[in-house]
Amino acid sequence: MRNFIVGFLALILLPAYMSGQVITGKVLDQTGLGIPGAFVVAGNVSAETDIDGNFSIAAKEGQILKISLVGFEAVSIPATAKPMTITMKESQDTALKEVVVIGYGTAKKKDLTGSSVKVSGKDVADKPNTNPVASIQGKVSGLSVVDSGKPGEKLDVRIRGTASRYQTQPLYVVDGLWTDNIDFINPNDIESMDILKDASSLAIFGARGANGVIIVTTKKAKEGKTTINFSTSLGIKHITNEPSLTDASNFKKLYDEQRINQGLPPYGYYNLYNANTDWIHAIENKGATIITHNISVTNGTEHNKLYVGAGYTEDEGLIKNEDYKRFTFNVNDELEISDAIKVGVNLGGSNSKLPQLHDFIRTLQATPIVEPYNQKQGMYNQLPSEIGGAQVGNPLLDVDGVANGTSLAEEFRFVGSVFTEIKFLEDFKFRASFSADLGNKDERKYSPVYNVWDNESNQATLYRSLALTDVWQYKTDDKKMQEDYLLTYTKSLGNHNITLLGGYNRNYQYYSQLSGNVKQYPNGTPIPHDPRFWYVNTFPYGDPTTKFAYSDQWDRASASYFTRLLYNYDGRYIVNASFRRDGSSDLREWQNFWTVGAAWDISKEKFMEEQKFFNNLKLKGSYGTLGNQYTSIHYPTYPNYKNGQSAVFGESLVPAYVLAYRNNPDLRWETVTSYEGGIEATMLDSRLKIEAAYYNKTTDDLLTFVDLGSEQFYTNSGKIENKGVEFSASWNDEINENWSYSLSGNFSTIDNVVKSVYIDGFQVFDGPSIMTAGAPMGSFYGYTVEGLYQSYADVLASPPSTLGAYGPGDFKYKDRNGDGKITPDDRSVIGNPTPDVSYGFSASLNYKNFSFSIDFAGVYGNEVYRNWGNGSTFAQFNYRTDRLDHWTAAGTSNWEPRINDGSSYNQLASTYMIEDGSYLRLRNVQFGYTFDTELLNKASIQSLRLYLNAQNPYTWTKASGFTPDIGGTPTQFGVDNGGYPVARVISLGLNVTF
Repeated sequence: MRNFIVGFLALILLPAYMSGQVITGKVLDQTGLGIPGAFVVAGNVSAETDIDGNFSIAAKEGQILKISLVGFEAVSIPATAKPMTITMKESQDTALKEVVVIGYGTAKKKDLTGSSVKVSGKDVADKPNTNPVASIQGKVSGLSVVDSGKPGEKLDVRIRGTASRYQTQPLYVVDGLWTDNIDFINPNDIESMDILKDASSLAIFGARGANGVIIVTTKKAKEGKTTINFSTSLGIKHITNEPSLTDASNFKKLYDEQRINQGLPPYGYYNLYNANTDWIHAIENKGATIITHNISVTNGTEHNKLYVGAGYTEDEGLIKNEDYKRFTFNVNDELEISDAIKVGVNLGGSNSKLPQLHDFIRTLQATPIVEPYNQKQGMYNQLPSEIGGAQVGNPLLDVDGVANGTSLAEEFRFVGSVFTEIKFLEDFKFRASFSADLGNKDERKYSPVYNVWDNESNQATLYRSLALTDVWQYKTDDKKMQEDYLLTYTKSLGNHNITLLGGYNRNYQYYSQLSGNVKQYPNGTPIPHDPRFWYVNTFPYGDPTTKFAYSDQWDRASASYFTRLLYNYDGRYIVNASFRRDGSSDLREWQNFWTVGAAWDISKEKFMEEQKFFNNLKLKGSYGTLGNQYTSIHYPTYPNYKNGQSAVFGESLVPAYVLAYRNNPDLRWETVTSYEGGIEATMLDSRLKIEAAYYNKTTDDLLTFVDLGSEQFYTNSGKIENKGVEFSASWNDEINENWSYSLSGNFSTIDNVVKSVYIDGFQVFDGPSIMTAGAPMGSFYGYTVEGLYQSYADVLASPPSTLGAYGPGDFKYKDRNGDGKITPDDRSVIGNPTPDVSYGFSASLNYKNFSFSIDFAGVYGNEVYRNWGNGSTFAQFNYRTDRLDHWTAAGTSNWEPRINDGSSYNQLASTYMIEDGSYLRLRNVQFGYTFDTELLNKASIQSLRLYLNAQNPYTWTKASGFTPDIGGTPTQFGVDNGGYPVARVISLGLNVTF
């Protein structure tokens, strides 16, 4: 791939060197930042500035150049032979002239009543992330983004809290296509991302709008000469925030004390196990890299605009043998057949080689006294049978042997759309589009057999007692089809401005999965460690009697009618209204969703004409309903059958089948009622911009599965409320012609509470989390620790416990219900995984061609449930360093219990496992230099920029795990299983435009 890019660049540079001299320059805003996308016109020739504001155009010295861009005052200036520097002034109401992408079209921000945030593509293009949404963490109020750190794994994205029991992810709309994720998009191909958050923006999406929408617009060519852009970066990854574990010496100390507490002698095999292994670094992929290469070609004429982009990414995990590779492509072409007819095609996709992912949990459990590899015996060591041998295994063998080259997984994604747009009768526009999202995943896995050395028995033994090799095969197909028909009417009648949209949408999705497994013959030849034989029908090694197959498949379709009105009177009084009617094959009823929003642009009133403080000032509000179409199963009103009681008829045993649950044909989609009020303002010559809003969204008619033992059924019952405030502000200023700077920040609050679930007392449990009325969604549930029993007298003086055997040094649980004893009824909500406040702030400084930027992100007021390092009754794990401060006698500790992992009493879910989840993360630091165009003219290079970026260099947190930032499901998140760090990435990048 690298050789291909070098050769390709050589070919495209050759004609560049042979071309004549051109007029070059840079277009800047008033703060000194380069302006991308500005049009430069010289007679009949035009060009466009690149991402850094640089341009080159065929023109003569002295010829008038005209520079223009929406939101800036046009500039006319004579061309000079020397590189030019041109400064453009923002129009007084730039903020309100901003064009944003909304459902089924675009609109000027000044004409909208809702809350949406536009993120430029340049903000995600130079960050070392395969998913572009990861790059905007902390940049948008109300948007939560959690990255697991594993290469290629999906993000946990939530907009304005958790609104449903079954789904939290927003809807993604890519160039009009609705999809569930954007893993296939190259960040360098993105023009902008618009995050829609309120009912006024979302009701047009009907049953898919409850969790918010992220609209992605990919790059398209603009009129001008052919431009070639190439970018590349290399990043080095490092583990951050390592958990503190005991070394070999301290492990022996604690383990022997534990055995004494259990009435056992000290461990007698330390002579066989005398290593001091750091298992985290034993499996670490030291010097892991993330490499990206991107190239794009744009060509725009008056009637045809073509953009072609391709990218390659290789992302190595922090654990050995995790190598994610992805190739992407994107083609956008628009052709104006006439002034009235335009057609276009968008094609994109990806091919990904997926790694076999792991986590670090076993490295937190494995005892440090064992050497990973036995050089003398030539095989890996087995952990001691008494210290996790059977349960923990050997973490290095798992990643270097069992999972090294034993999985082949490849994913294809092809996305495409075609459209036709016709203008007629002056004020009407009709657009028809057809889209497809075709996904396919093939995977084959091989399970080898390994012998490991058991020092206790002084002989080799089977690893994990697995004596037979086996093979798994998986195949998944996911196809989505979409068609849209839109009719738009736009008219200005005096001071009345109207945009009316009507449309029809149809979606179809088909999903199928097939998996199979086969084992080798008992006492037969093992299936070879060779991908040629990794098939269920492997011959002659597979035992046909062990073959197993499983399939899952479903399809669904939906049809929708919708309309939207954008109206304003003289730009002062604004009304937005939309309506959508959704029908789905999943349910039997059609549902309606709607919204009404209003705004008042106070800055346009006569009494504001004389003031100079506000450039614009708008009050806004909206109210409406959204829908959530997700359930735990498809077609919940058409239950499947399961085995029932069988009956004997004569000599035949006839199986009986009964419905899997009681049918409820009246089920509806969950409904979110949302309202907000806010303000938008630009002040002090457009240098200061603020937006603030209060929001409330309440989900009613939750699709709840009720299990009463004798009866199970789905019903619409339950309510979740999310409310809070959002605020964002930015300041841009120019000190002089060489110095400029900017500051920005945002914060949002979330008050999440489950109002009801089903009937009083009905609760949904998910591990240590609970969904119960009166508490936040996914709250942690357990016992409250009041301290430790310090003596037998303390035990006798306290309420008796029915939870198991206990004594001095064990937890003293609180009698919350006051019945004089400790029982399971004393459990309560002990933590909230949803932050009270999320925030982010950024700063940038520019001096001549140098640029510096820094970003922070953080949360406050949430808890993390530590689900590791708490001991285990079924295996002996390593200890957290905190356990060195454990109780040994009265007064020695009132929090860390005595060492006795063989007892389950201290391992019950309790406040002992709750940690502060607040953190502040230095998200990005970037230093860049843009070369002077005068130095680049000889090579016909428009621009060249080098940058050094540090992502996640440091996190301030009190949590003891790798990261306090943990995603999950709607009912269980913030649970730290000790799995994976968020990597620190130091990257060097280059961006060049020809």
